[in-house]
Amino acid sequence: MTKMWHDLGASWAILLGIGFMMLANGLQGTLLGVRAMIEGFPTFTTGVVMSGYFVGIFLGSFIAPILVKRVGHIRVFSALASLASISILFHGVYIEPLVWWLMRVVTGIAFAGFYVVTESWLNDRASNETRGKVLSVYMVIVTGGMGLGQFLLNVAEPERIDLFILISIIISAGLIPVLLTARPAPAFETSAKMSMLELYRASPLAVIGNCLTGMAHGTIFGLGAIYARAVLVDVKAISMFMACVLLGSLFTQWPIGYISDRVGRRAVMAVLSGVSIACCIAALAIPPGSIAFYAVIAALGGAAMPMYSLCIAHANDRLEPQQIVAASGSLVMIAGIGLMTGPVLVSFFMDLFDVSFYFWGIAAVFTVILLVTMFRISARSGIAHDEQSHLVVGPIGTPIAEYTAAGSVEYAEAAARHELGRLDEQEDITERQL
Repeated sequence: MTKMWHDLGASWAILLGIGFMMLANGLQGTLLGVRAMIEGFPTFTTGVVMSGYFVGIFLGSFIAPILVKRVGHIRVFSALASLASISILFHGVYIEPLVWWLMRVVTGIAFAGFYVVTESWLNDRASNETRGKVLSVYMVIVTGGMGLGQFLLNVAEPERIDLFILISIIISAGLIPVLLTARPAPAFETSAKMSMLELYRASPLAVIGNCLTGMAHGTIFGLGAIYARAVLVDVKAISMFMACVLLGSLFTQWPIGYISDRVGRRAVMAVLSGVSIACCIAALAIPPGSIAFYAVIAALGGAAMPMYSLCIAHANDRLEPQQIVAASGSLVMIAGIGLMTGPVLVSFFMDLFDVSFYFWGIAAVFTVILLVTMFRISARSGIAHDEQSHLVVGPIGTPIAEYTAAGSVEYAEAAARHELGRLDEQEDITERQL
């Protein structure tokens, strides 16, 4: 425990900085969805605009590691903070879908860079003993920050420019602790790559599930404010709707990870898919704005959000320790494809039919995940529980971390040594029995 607090103390500046960024991120995603509806953007147009953020996340996950390697963590974090601060102000000044889409791409690139800088920084500062705990604290900060950011929507009227300025201020404030840190930034090297085909051969369910989970998450966050604006109208209710998704996930990530470490990933994935489908159907049947409605939305967040961590953990179970870091690039690409396409596809049907397709679209995605999971369970035997990797909870919307910090290499080597030691121990037991 003392070691964990020491590692967290060594990273306080970057954790405080990312906390401010998540406040801004939580507010601006919901604000733009609400403002787009106020300005009369068609639902499909708004869906395309909101998908720009995930396009930026996808692009930034490849651009940011190159920038960090060239000029370092602090300079990249600072430059991207300035870029994010400028881009949100453009939204408030130029109310045009094309401008908004371009600025959402820029924002996505900036936030991808924040995630790469923060996660690689934490990975370097933490030891193998404390890495899971440190990243879990980071997850709480990311999820909690985004959740609290929803309530800032009530500070001013979304029709005015005030909230756009507030977001710019929060981003600028998040830059201060990072610039004032006295500790040197860690070394950084981009990782080797594993192709998507190789990853698919190792774990088809991880690849398919990761892409579909990205579609669901992109829909939930990209179109949630649009749906809430249509059925709830009141700004406070919209804030509560989006906050429930995030806060619900905050309370279930760790218990679900704990259970999946003991009963198997695929069984938990199947159950969570079923719960997500049931929550979507229940949300359509319950009067919007009621206590039961918000409880169902929290349950949906609690079931849907941990699916990303489960897909990553399932992939790691099927990979050799030295392959895990190399596979992260392909996992980023797969999740990014889903994040980009989900809001566009679902918003098309929301525009064609009605806003209820928000939940039908999410339910459809989880239905496919459920069917694929059940098929894989019947087609391939599971990994023994004592051979599974330990699940490390992944922050929502941050499937980035494409890096090879010193700690990652240490982890791979330590995991390999542990596996060899376990095999030697089993061999000794067998010899004694004979």
